[in-house]
Formats: sequence, structure tokens, C-alpha cells
Amino acid sequence: MRAIDTNIVVRYLTDDDPAQAAMARAVIGAGHVFVSTTVFLECEWVLRSVYGFGGADVAAALRAFAGLPSVSVESPVLLAEALDRAEAGMDFADALHLGAAAQCEAMLTFDRHFIESAQASPVRVTHPQAAV
Repeated sequence: MRAIDTNIVVRYLTDDDPAQAAMARAVIGAGHVFVSTTVFLECEWVLRSVYGFGGADVAAALRAFAGLPSVSVESPVLLAEALDRAEAGMDFADALHLGAAAQCEAMLTFDRHFIESAQASPVRVTHPQAAV
């Protein structure tokens, strides 16, 4: 199995460079590829900040890509839950952080938006002052 980087996924999804997009499709079509969680994190940032995709569009694109038969994902449950949270309005990076901390009693942050968006999470997200 071969691992692929962010630029392969982005070319595949955006077709912004036809030659590179064709190579990306060939690589993905040729057999199993591995995509790490950090590559998905970077893809979300690139698609949102560089290409102007909305949050729901990014989540749909990454979900569809991760579901391709030739794609293996590092942490499928973590990714799926993070995409669900992102579709519900949480920042994707925060959603991944929260999912990775599932075994913890609390996630401490100074980010008020993160605290507010994680109200329904099983992991309590709170300001460090509340934990002291």
C-alpha cells in the first residue's frame, strides 16, 4: 500500500491542474492508498482557505473521498465523527482534537468557540480556569 499526501487528494477533488489531477486519479485508481488523519486535516484547511469551499462542501468531499474503495483511512471512526461534528458547525481541527481525546475526562482550551460548539460532546470541553 502507498500513502498519499495532501496535494494528491486536493488535485483529485478539485481538478485544478488537469495533468496533476489525471496523475492523482491514476494513482488512486491503480490500487489501495493510505490517507493519514493529518493529511485529511491539511486537506480540509486547503479546500476551505485556498479554494473557498464551505464547511459542508468540504465535509461531503472528504467523506466521499474516504469512501472510495481504494482508499484506506488511518482512523475511520475518528474521521467520520469529526466530519459529523464539522457538518454540525464545529471547526474540523477541533472536531479531530475532540475525537482523539475521547478517553479523557475533559479537554481544556482557551477557545470559547470550541467550548460552545462542543456542548453536546461526551468529553467536557472547558476553559482551564474551570478545571483548577
